[in-house]
Amino acid sequence: MNAIDLLIDDHEKVKDILTRLTDTTERAVKTRTELLQKLEMEVSIHTQLEEQILYPAFKEAGGKEEKTMYHEAKEEHRAVDSLVLPDLKATDPSTLEFSGRVKVCKELLEHHIEEEESEMFPTARELFSDDQLSEMGQQMEELKSRLKKEFAANQAA
Repeated sequence: MNAIDLLIDDHEKVKDILTRLTDTTERAVKTRTELLQKLEMEVSIHTQLEEQILYPAFKEAGGKEEKTMYHEAKEEHRAVDSLVLPDLKATDPSTLEFSGRVKVCKELLEHHIEEEESEMFPTARELFSDDQLSEMGQQMEELKSRLKKEFAANQAA
């Protein structure tokens, strides 16, 4: 699978989890906790795939505009990974506060996904050959497999 298709599949998974999470009520504590754990894993792994494989190649192959996109995308990742998800994880899932924070998280991630899919990914398809995108996809699949095992081991510990 090529890198862009793999990342778009990840985006669909994340959007599905976010929709399911925002559709829950304050009574669905167990469901919310499980969905939040899935969201954290998917977002964490996806971020690493982009930041370790696609983004550096994109920044290197592109010009000033691509470098700007690169830095903005990295900042959006940082906001979600360092601020929004930790804050959400620290919030009692049985509260309205949790509902509000999930909604904000969903809006931030959907904005980020929209920008990537409408701006960065089409540009990446122009910058890289099909073979390059397939090679990056292969690297991503290997990294994703390793990260999922690590995430599962950390959850079990």
